[in-house]
Amino acid sequence: IVLLRFNKIYMSEFRELGLNQDIVRGVENLGFESPTPIQKKVIPLLLDTDQDVVALAQTGTGKTAAFGLPLINKLDMSSKTCQALVLSPTRELGLQIAKDFENYGKFIKDFRVAAVYGGSSIDKQIRDIKRGVSVIVATPGRLVDLIKRRAVKLDAINYVVLDEADEMLNMGFKADLDF
Repeated sequence: IVLLRFNKIYMSEFRELGLNQDIVRGVENLGFESPTPIQKKVIPLLLDTDQDVVALAQTGTGKTAAFGLPLINKLDMSSKTCQALVLSPTRELGLQIAKDFENYGKFIKDFRVAAVYGGSSIDKQIRDIKRGVSVIVATPGRLVDLIKRRAVKLDAINYVVLDEADEMLNMGFKADLDF
């Protein structure tokens, strides 16, 4: 008896959207095989353009992957500077986004995410950023604090995501967002 062992070939529907193999592996490692409707529409669009995009969908439809997967796909992992910023209205959502990004980028060498939010040590968050991150996921108030302390420099940021922008405005973050 001869046993043949094949390496898994990642040919899921996510691959068909144009994502690189390491991201597809990360998504499949989470147990996802098929993109949701918003992911099918948004991922190819974001991969092909650097234009602003507004995507609206209900909670639980996969919006984080819809913006996160193409964002990670576009990053230059050889760069030690932060290239993307994701703003979230709450620390809980910010932590979830950061965790999702870490899972999507699990197989990408040198991919790092920092979640920064109030109620936690700003000094530790500054150290994490200084070690080098690809993406910062932040609440608006904490981001303003980090900018004022010169711990975050916006000149190297290529991509900005306002997740639940309407909620940030409803919560009174307009001044922070304007800043």
